[in-house]
Amino acid sequence: MSKHNRKPRLCFVSSSGGHWEQLQKLKPLAEKYDGFFVTEKTHFDAPLSKYFMLQTDLKDKLMPFKMLWNTLYTVFIWIKERPDFVITTGTMVAYPFYLLAVLFHKKFIFIETFGRANMPTVAGKKMEKHSDLFIVQWETQKKYYEKAIYGGCLY
Repeated sequence: MSKHNRKPRLCFVSSSGGHWEQLQKLKPLAEKYDGFFVTEKTHFDAPLSKYFMLQTDLKDKLMPFKMLWNTLYTVFIWIKERPDFVITTGTMVAYPFYLLAVLFHKKFIFIETFGRANMPTVAGKKMEKHSDLFIVQWETQKKYYEKAIYGGCLY
């Protein structure tokens, strides 16, 4: 198969916990195309994930250093995997992938978390601007985002 008619390469990335639980529901899409998963390294098992990032959040004092490491690791993954699409349910771990998707004009799909029916997320607000497809899992979420389409829930 030549480079131009190969299957699209899909990168599925999210933080651990509920975001990860939702993203794993897209496993059939990863199997149909050429997909790989990225999440944070935690004490929970994540057998679908090919790559593990450092876990962090905004309250973490080491967050800037962890984000720098995650960004460098993201560049390594990007060069190795060459994704055509980045699909995420959020949060911080997905941000470097989002930036590279924008920089390299790759398709970026954001799926707003199921856990926020009545308020927007910081990640959603930041990543909506350059998303090619912005999906919400609750009809009530549409009012918080200009580009949102209701896609139903992943569960």
